[in-house]
Amino acid sequence: MKEIDRGRLRAALAREQDRFVHEHPRSRELFEQAREHLFGGVPMSWMTEWAGAFPVFVREASGAYFSDVDGHRYLDLCLGDTGAMTGHAPRTAVETIIEQIWRGVTFMLPTEDAVWVGRELARRFDLPYWQMALTATDANRFAIRLARHITGRSLVLVFNYCYHGTVDEAFATLRDGVVVSREGNAGPPVDPALTTRVVEFNDIAALEAALAPGDVACVLAEPALTNIGIVLPEPGYHAALREITRRTGTLLIIDETHTICAGPGGYTQTHGLEPDMFTLGKPIASGVPAAVYGFTAGVADRIRAAGGVSEDDKFDAYGIGGTLAGNALSIAAMRVTLEKVLTQDAYDRTIPLAKRFEQGVQSAIEEYQLPWHITRLGCRAEYWFQPTPPRDGSEANASMDEELVSYMHLAALNRGIMLTPFHNMALISPDTTEADIDYHTQVFRECIEAIAG
Repeated sequence: MKEIDRGRLRAALAREQDRFVHEHPRSRELFEQAREHLFGGVPMSWMTEWAGAFPVFVREASGAYFSDVDGHRYLDLCLGDTGAMTGHAPRTAVETIIEQIWRGVTFMLPTEDAVWVGRELARRFDLPYWQMALTATDANRFAIRLARHITGRSLVLVFNYCYHGTVDEAFATLRDGVVVSREGNAGPPVDPALTTRVVEFNDIAALEAALAPGDVACVLAEPALTNIGIVLPEPGYHAALREITRRTGTLLIIDETHTICAGPGGYTQTHGLEPDMFTLGKPIASGVPAAVYGFTAGVADRIRAAGGVSEDDKFDAYGIGGTLAGNALSIAAMRVTLEKVLTQDAYDRTIPLAKRFEQGVQSAIEEYQLPWHITRLGCRAEYWFQPTPPRDGSEANASMDEELVSYMHLAALNRGIMLTPFHNMALISPDTTEADIDYHTQVFRECIEAIAG
């Protein structure tokens, strides 16, 4: 195995940084203007977390591509970090969304589309009851509240380096085996050790020990870790997770917001998982803010029996819901997305393309004899700067190489390819082509050639 020449890497990164600044004068100008009134120069702080000296300002997007204000066109393999997984502005969805806007956006009343969406969610994910939210964060937060309400337990268990939006309980990590606030957690309402247990993904013994006292209301789990990089479950892990949660009276919430890349029914349908509750946001409405959470008949019965909350009560009085949740626009966008965009046909196209991406990257890794590897989950793939897949969040975090990540991202961006920030992940939309994938392989090889020792 060969190693990267760090001197060549730093020189290449400096060249890419200079190139980026030179080729994006208008984005730079807008960024400086935005700093006058937008904190950090952006409408949301992590929009600055890209490899360049400032963010690219987008002019328009369609399908698998977007264009910036400097006239550059990019193959988008980030796709709004899953929010635009269906491609930018899918025509079928856009037509329906525009029609609904003309008919009204929000009424605090249901529409006929809601009946169809509820029925389709039940069919697709095999859970009979559903409620709506605007973000996956809210869906997770509401599911946790209901879990605490019906179990009478206060604790939540999450996996180290998981991601569930901005749910307070999930911003916890392990330090020398002790639950502490994750680095950068701003203004935590309480010490996360008071609300949360954390174990490593794929560690069955640790999971068993954490749930044994019988005081955890729910496990909030991604089927595979995704925001620290793709960390796949080991064989038998999900079966053990389900058996232990049932035996200890702990509800199992599966968050498919990223792992919906596995298929039209997510990892849950593809691998036959049996959650008590299920959450999903981001791509379910073709980019319109929307999310859902569903639960079993047994959970519904327990909600009815628990007292204080019923189907006739205003859930928002109990910290669940919101005035815009389930609005007519979101529901219409969900219906058309589920019916005509996020379909089996779409996955029949995107998953083979992701396999092609995986094969192209792997061939380059082997050609240059690098101690790297690539992992794929459905239509999502990611390359790692280590020889073997990480088993858990700690191993994934330890493998991060910020200098190398910055170079690979910026070099790709300067050549017209946008990867997902924070790690080396690519998401394939239905509009992506084989030529797009092959172009990424070409760029990936060029980037390696510039820094290989």
